[in-house]
Amino acid sequence: MFDFLDGYDLLGAFWVTVQLTVYSALGSLIWGTLLAGMKVSPVPLMRGFATGYVNVVRNIPLTVIILFASLGLFQTLSISLGASDFTDINFRLAVLSLSAYTAAFVCEALRSGINTVPVGQAEAARALGLSFTQVLRLIVLPQAFRSVVNPLSNVLIALTKNTTVAAAIGVAEASYLMKGMIENEAQLLLISAVFAFGFIVLTLPTGLILGWVSKKVAVKR
Repeated sequence: MFDFLDGYDLLGAFWVTVQLTVYSALGSLIWGTLLAGMKVSPVPLMRGFATGYVNVVRNIPLTVIILFASLGLFQTLSISLGASDFTDINFRLAVLSLSAYTAAFVCEALRSGINTVPVGQAEAARALGLSFTQVLRLIVLPQAFRSVVNPLSNVLIALTKNTTVAAAIGVAEASYLMKGMIENEAQLLLISAVFAFGFIVLTLPTGLILGWVSKKVAVKR
């Protein structure tokens, strides 16, 4: 029944999807946290930059961002992100694009978590002589992260599904292989079912595990 899978590196394609997800998740978490910090910063320029970035990036289709990275950064400006092989270049550009796009959603999730931290805690910390950066790093962000595990898990699940857009620039992840299989095999329904099951295997445990983590680390008010 599944003989049509012979000759295709199905596990390899999903491994590329996992790598895209992990690297992009780390990149978006770091950049999104910095954006959230800038958005609550007392410096107007930083607040304006973060607000503008989030509003602009969230309203641009991810496909446009990835194509801009390939056509604009690489083909026009010759920015290869330190890679020499065409496959590695496309992979890194996809990670950069996914990180830049997802960071906007991470920022908004974290900002909502920051708003749940009582203002009195930050004021007490400043009264003790802590700087804004210290208050954010030691007092606010630890509590904010604990309160937004569920929203961040939704962002991670969306990121996993968004990796399929990387096929637009030739990254050999799951949807890229699926497209090739559909063109070569007369098994549309079975191929779709196999890849749908593969993404369920990737996303469902993630949601369940992070849901459990959310309950364990939730801040009791």
